Amino acid sequence: MDLIKLLSADEIVAQVLSFLVLFLLMRIFFWKRFLGLLDARKQRIASELKKIDDAKAEVAQMNIEYQAKLAAIEELAQKRIQEAVADGRKITDEVRKKAHEEAQDIINNAKDNIRYEIGKAKEELKENVVDLTVVATEALIREKLTGEDDKRLVREFLDRMDQL
Repeated sequence: MDLIKLLSADEIVAQVLSFLVLFLLMRIFFWKRFLGLLDARKQRIASELKKIDDAKAEVAQMNIEYQAKLAAIEELAQKRIQEAVADGRKITDEVRKKAHEEAQDIINNAKDNIRYEIGKAKEELKENVVDLTVVATEALIREKLTGEDDKRLVREFLDRMDQL
């Protein structure tokens, strides 16, 4: 209240008129520049916001591309894993087949060896039979046998040979 008493009506009117004159002068000389600065700032802010939106869109696009590449890499990895599994199975089958063939070869060789040994044993047996026959024949010749005894001995010998 004390402040209002100190100011007179003439001073208040003078200050209001001074303000209006200053306002008009500022409007005439500085208002366009001030509005130009505000418009420039507004455009700069709008431009910055557009750049941000563009950057967001670019990041989103890059994310989509990244996800697509990642999916392609995962698909390729899965394909290679499947190929490796198939190759492993193929190798396993080949190893089994080769082992089976080798086992069959071993069995065949063993059979051949057995046949050879059996043949060899038969030959030895024949030689032994021949030797025994010679010895028996010598003994028979030394002993006098009848014709029927000779026939019987020959038949027994032939029967034994058939059994062998």
